[in-house]
Amino acid sequence: MKKVHNFNAGPCILPDQAIEKSIEALKDFAGTGMAVIEVSHRSKEWGEVMDECRSLWRELLNIPDTHEILFLGGGASLQFLYVAMNFLEKKAAYLETGVWAKKALKEAKGLGDAYALASSADKTYSYIPKGYVIPEDVDYFHITTNNTIYGTEIRYDMDSPVPLIADMSSDIMSRPVDVGKYALIYGGAQKNVGPAGVAFAIVRKDALGKVSRYIPTMLDYRTHIDGGSMFNTPPVFSIFVMNETLKWLKGIGGVEAINRINVRKAEILYNEIDRNPLFVGTAAKEDRSIMNVCFVMAPGYEALQDEFMAYAKERGMVGIKGHRSVGGFRASIYNACPVESVEALVTCMQEFAAQKA
Repeated sequence: MKKVHNFNAGPCILPDQAIEKSIEALKDFAGTGMAVIEVSHRSKEWGEVMDECRSLWRELLNIPDTHEILFLGGGASLQFLYVAMNFLEKKAAYLETGVWAKKALKEAKGLGDAYALASSADKTYSYIPKGYVIPEDVDYFHITTNNTIYGTEIRYDMDSPVPLIADMSSDIMSRPVDVGKYALIYGGAQKNVGPAGVAFAIVRKDALGKVSRYIPTMLDYRTHIDGGSMFNTPPVFSIFVMNETLKWLKGIGGVEAINRINVRKAEILYNEIDRNPLFVGTAAKEDRSIMNVCFVMAPGYEALQDEFMAYAKERGMVGIKGHRSVGGFRASIYNACPVESVEALVTCMQEFAAQKA
């Protein structure tokens, strides 16, 4: 198979170990003589996978017993509606830091009084708003910790006087998290913890049941807690790959170890962007994401964008084109992206600059 350096924003690179184990399970799952995609989700063998996956989540993030771990369909986009359905009674505040935060807010507005407490839209979401005060008269405060399109990230667990809810789709498992500070952490799996097709939700059980509205059965977190994430047929293959990905993560030392690796990768790439005359970063330096590194051609070199894209592609760089809404370049360096790929991209940038600068 041709070796490439995968910087796709999602679905994204996964550990070789997880892919290999998944291929084996497609041929014969746990000695059943069936593929994992055709086995009954009520079988003993599948129940063991679900139990192991929940256990790995709890161990890797040190999730307290106050919180339940759920595996759901519909991705993070459906979770936007879950959040409002389960937590919005009178009013909710959102931190608007990008496209996905704005979409989450839109869903909440459809059910009640929800508003942006602070926003970075004035500068194309290139920074994380600061200086705001979380009000105490809202049902919850919602944040999006990592913004894939604009390359900004909240890399700390804030204190909140009201239930704190976080979309961690693109940075979950990339750093240690104080889960006890959150009423809910949710996200799509297809960045750091598996393939597309399954969403995770880590919900504090005593935060539920506070709203007076009718919640449709499938949109009620309590339904899935009671059903062990199997009220309906779960996305079995996506969960299987997730479980294998978490086993890989545990094997290399867990979130503490991957955090050190992720910081190193980001430093290597940002250092090159800052020193290379052809490129410039787009996110405020103090808010730069270590998951999604966004940059553009420096002033005076804009005409070289397509040429560099072609140059990088010839050298095995995949997925570095920026989001269609902002252009430029984006290197997504999620957990499974090796340091060697980041170094290869840096070499590519240096060689191109040597020819053009």
